[in-house]
Amino acid sequence: MTAQLRDQLGPYGVWRGAWQTTPDIAAGLEHLGYSALWLGGSPGGDLAIVDQLLDATSTLIVGTSIVNIWKDAAPLVAASFARIQARHPDRFILGVGTGHPEATPQYASPYDALSTYVERLLEGSVPAERVVLAALGPKVLRLAGDRTGGAIPYLVPPEHTRRAREILGPGPLLAPEHKVVVDTDTERARNLGRRRVQTPYLGLVNYTSNLRRLGFTDEDLAGGGSDRLVDALVAHGSAEQVAAQLREHLDAGADHVCIQLLTDSDADPMPGFQALAPTLGL
Repeated sequence: MTAQLRDQLGPYGVWRGAWQTTPDIAAGLEHLGYSALWLGGSPGGDLAIVDQLLDATSTLIVGTSIVNIWKDAAPLVAASFARIQARHPDRFILGVGTGHPEATPQYASPYDALSTYVERLLEGSVPAERVVLAALGPKVLRLAGDRTGGAIPYLVPPEHTRRAREILGPGPLLAPEHKVVVDTDTERARNLGRRRVQTPYLGLVNYTSNLRRLGFTDEDLAGGGSDRLVDALVAHGSAEQVAAQLREHLDAGADHVCIQLLTDSDADPMPGFQALAPTLGL
């Protein structure tokens, strides 16, 4: 990863479902000082939403987290990348991944399929340094470091970041996602975090296998998740307390942390991002 991209991304960005994201939200986040916006929920391979968000902003970096390789063919995605790059040079990062076997009937040989997909993107003139992979386990982390710009792990505590950095080495981008609840009522914050962790993630083998690798037990994964598990995956408390927990990823070797702010139902997320911004040094 180039020093220029590190500088562009800065230490903190925002992870938000593509279906939840509007040009107004993107512009508001840029105004608050967030340098990047990562789009979850497998946005379509035409990447039309990326154009909309970049048109509404001037410096914000937009990334996908992720384009699902089973959903859209690599040539289509490569063509979309070329269109975005021509219109908004160096403001887009293409995150790709295999999704989950529970949601993908054609899911098979995920490592081989992902490796082939990356090769097709590179053959389609997508620069390797602008591609990042949804990587949890060592094998895909190594692929991310060897063939792309780096890794964007999801639903991981700082201990995973430490292990991932050891596998990747110093060069590739490491940008984990981390959930946050800005609320000093511990029980209420944990309850919200637990709901978002339990459904769907504790029913998806990719995530539960990774959490077991990190030392979490069947007891931790049962009943919606133990307090230990929820506290590891969801930073909560005052804005200052949340910021301190997010910095643990940077201390463990992350270049950039993708903040997923959890709120009740359809509450406006902007007050939470505004409260966090000064504590993150934005």
